[in-house]
Amino acid sequence: MVVIDVKNMILGRIATKIAKKALLGETISVINCEYAVIAGKKTSILARYKHRNEMGIHTKGPFLPRMPDRFVRRTIRGMLPYKNPRGSDAFKRIICYIGAPESIKNETILKFEDCDVSKLPSLKYISVKEICKFLGAKQDD
Repeated sequence: MVVIDVKNMILGRIATKIAKKALLGETISVINCEYAVIAGKKTSILARYKHRNEMGIHTKGPFLPRMPDRFVRRTIRGMLPYKNPRGSDAFKRIICYIGAPESIKNETILKFEDCDVSKLPSLKYISVKEICKFLGAKQDD
């Protein structure tokens, strides 16, 4: 099992790496999902998610995940061919957590340096926790 810490990592870049590892047959645990970041202006990112959340009707969707672990898992699903058997099997091998559970703390934690937020040319980004809180997540601070 591979444990990946996504704290202060750019969500899109880390999601591609996680999807590739899952397609290669590895079981992956993603920890600290609420601290992943999305690059861009805060107002435009929130406006995009607000618009996406207001589309459709409440019974037919689209349904956006509100909890950070499900939000990150859904982003990773977008990097996988999840409608094929190979992609759906890879998606089942991915487990996301808010924080770090006790059972995983003894494992070696992998961090990708090329996905770090310090590599951004500007300091404009927003955390997944803030987006989920904006969407209406019911979580403790």
